[in-house]
Amino acid sequence: MATQVGNYKLGKLLIEGKTKQVYDLPSSSEHCILLSKDRITAGDGVKAHDLAGKSVVSNKTTSKVFEILNSVGVKTSFVKVAAENAFVSKKCEMIPIEWVTRRLATGSFLKRHPGVEEGYRFCPPKHETFFKDDANHDPQWSQEQIISAKFRVNGLLIGTTEVDIMTRTSILVFEVLEKVWATRNCALIDMKIEFGVDSNGEILVADVIDSDSWRLWPAGDKRLMVDKQVYRNLTSVTSKDLDTVKRNFEWVVDQLDHLIPPNDNLVVILMGSPSDKEHCKTIQKHCEALGLNTELRVTSAHKGTEETLKIVRYYESLPAKVVFIAVAGRSNGLGPVISGNSPLPVINCPPVTNDNVNKDIWSSLNVPSGLGCSTVVYPEAAALNAAQIIGLSNYIVWSRLRVKQLNNYVVLANADKQLRNSH
Repeated sequence: MATQVGNYKLGKLLIEGKTKQVYDLPSSSEHCILLSKDRITAGDGVKAHDLAGKSVVSNKTTSKVFEILNSVGVKTSFVKVAAENAFVSKKCEMIPIEWVTRRLATGSFLKRHPGVEEGYRFCPPKHETFFKDDANHDPQWSQEQIISAKFRVNGLLIGTTEVDIMTRTSILVFEVLEKVWATRNCALIDMKIEFGVDSNGEILVADVIDSDSWRLWPAGDKRLMVDKQVYRNLTSVTSKDLDTVKRNFEWVVDQLDHLIPPNDNLVVILMGSPSDKEHCKTIQKHCEALGLNTELRVTSAHKGTEETLKIVRYYESLPAKVVFIAVAGRSNGLGPVISGNSPLPVINCPPVTNDNVNKDIWSSLNVPSGLGCSTVVYPEAAALNAAQIIGLSNYIVWSRLRVKQLNNYVVLANADKQLRNSH
């Protein structure tokens, strides 16, 4: 039994699974250590082999994936890497359900649904749940069965609201990682995740996400699969076969290592007057919360047309995906002039007040034909509009938008639950 991992002294062994151990962390009552094993299994543990180095590869994969999820705002238990084969996690009580999301029909889905062609594309992604029970081969459970089980996890009763939140979160996690893998020309076919509840009663994506967790087909070609299905498909297992499996897992880590977080976006917030600075700073705050780079400039399309166009030409020359947000009141010439002289997207966000709202908005809306600038009223809406444009080619920004949508739902769902429970 391990006594220390990296710089961390381990406490008692809390739980041991087929491929990992979870240890108490004496230095922090809220955290634990997940230590991976050099072990690979399939068929509920019926097939199992030692695989030297797998613990390091699995831990690297899990750490990279959770770092991506944390960076876009998904709530997870992952804290930080502890050693090559271990990481620090928030201490959770686990919900005994596997949450599976599928983009294409393959594997066990085809066995359970005869007549469906392999490769059938699910839009939206197909979601399924399975009760963790090795003795009965992890039977599929419906949402109604999960709710009826009345699981109480770290004091939290798992009911309709909680199941709905986890369902939406598992689909979100799949879609985020699908976008990530698409940047490496890999198709994420399906994946499973698990959830835990921490001491505050918060639901977190927990456990591990590694090459045991998904089907991954480079170039969308099943023949090139690099996930654990290669091991599952083996009728007999040789050392050469295990080397192939390990190389596949190492290839996955290498791809994750070569992910380049996109940072080539720029939102240029142009104000027609320095008196609009606070309005523009509010737009900037909302933009930066979504992972957008910003710059503030002062220019007037009426009083300094040549200078305005010079500024536009400068940003057109940059190797970045640029969106302009034009802030001008009264007669808004700024946004329309930019839109009429540049192919880049332009969003009008006039600094309206109660006494001029109708005039200012109308001057931004009633633009000449041939111009494509949009108009929004609120600073947050301007930031969201810019993020939606940039998110078309930036998985980080796209993911933050998806997480924001989920968080909006979670706040409302929990508020509704509290209101219902108060009566």
